[in-house]
Amino acid sequence: MNIEVFPQDLLKGSLLLPASKSYSVRAFMIASCGGKSRIINPSTCDDALAAIAVARQLGAVIKEKNAHWEVIARQGKFNRGVIDVKESGTVLRMLLPLVALHNETRTVTGQGTLRGRPNHHLIQTLQKLGVNVSGHGENHSIPIKFKGGALRGGEIRIEGSLSSQFVSALLIACPQLLQDSIIKVMGRKIVSTDYILMTLQMLDRVGIDVRRKGFREYRIRGGQQFKGLSSFHVPSDYGLAAFMMAAAALTTSKVVLKGELSDDLIQADGHIFSILNRMGVVFQKTSRRITMKGPFQLRGGEFSLKDCPDLLPILSVLALFADKPSKFYHVAHARSKESDRISDLRHELLKIAAKIEEGRDFLKVYPLKETECKHGKFLNPHKDHRLAMAFTVLGLKIGTKVKDVECVAKSYPDFFHALASLGVKIKNISSFYRK
Repeated sequence: MNIEVFPQDLLKGSLLLPASKSYSVRAFMIASCGGKSRIINPSTCDDALAAIAVARQLGAVIKEKNAHWEVIARQGKFNRGVIDVKESGTVLRMLLPLVALHNETRTVTGQGTLRGRPNHHLIQTLQKLGVNVSGHGENHSIPIKFKGGALRGGEIRIEGSLSSQFVSALLIACPQLLQDSIIKVMGRKIVSTDYILMTLQMLDRVGIDVRRKGFREYRIRGGQQFKGLSSFHVPSDYGLAAFMMAAAALTTSKVVLKGELSDDLIQADGHIFSILNRMGVVFQKTSRRITMKGPFQLRGGEFSLKDCPDLLPILSVLALFADKPSKFYHVAHARSKESDRISDLRHELLKIAAKIEEGRDFLKVYPLKETECKHGKFLNPHKDHRLAMAFTVLGLKIGTKVKDVECVAKSYPDFFHALASLGVKIKNISSFYRK
């Protein structure tokens, strides 16, 4: 479905931020590994629902009770056929070593933008550890077929320059092996390390002991028992809050964003707060709310997104209205997301006459000249939820039409309703929600 977004004179009101997609996925995948868990207010986005479905296929019994979900691991039937992870790359990668714990034949498949996304570093590691597994093509994308052989402990080497999800996946599986394991992360640089810390925090909550030496080595004792998550309250998603904060920063606004905003649990996209501060955005944040009154004169600069590549689309939109160019670097791994978030983003923003320079590992955005800006252009998010939301926020300034916005359900199903509650005018969102 396509929408049209109109320039906005005023954003006003309050809304409840959605729960973290990353923590919701981790909660259900880790809860499926052992014990009894109570997960409170998880996300209901497509990726979280995929994690719930896969946890059930791993034998977990899961029941929803009002605002919380109860999970009992390994009490149901273990799926010995095809496991479909839908379009969730996180679920896929966390699942693969869990399947490899069993010496069985099984196929893991998925949908949409997951076709073609690379998994070769993880698959090659599993192969070296005795698992007979392979995916489609040289990147080992879906479908991925297991033909026997079980994961074993010892020294495990994994490349860390493409995705931290490979490391997180092994951290969840290795405590369940009989043997002790040492995970060594290879490569010139390790990206998205905050996501590894998220996984370690979750494992600590279920009683799993991992001895970490920087981000290069992890020592894991075998035969550990997962004790389950005791009343785990999923925090609000900082990466999704970024879109609402950007909207408030670009327009005349008086906005309150409510949620579970304690910083006890690390979030990679929590870097949005320091970056917005550097860009001249003023806000007040407590553990329960973020308050903003826009607009702001935005400042450009240079920003490393090594640990938070998902922020690239919305920060690029903000940079269009800054006082000087902005360079976002350490972002090569953003090319392997739902879209190529460097080339695809640049290609679409060129349609509005933006000046953008692209490199293998950076994107440089120049301020958009109002006299040259092309209003109301049709932008294609390439089925990437974060591009779709970023282009919608852009529309609050210059007016846009955005194609195929159904993809926002991957992380933020209520995105358009949330904007509408602040007074944003969007054509066709009613038909979006009727579907």
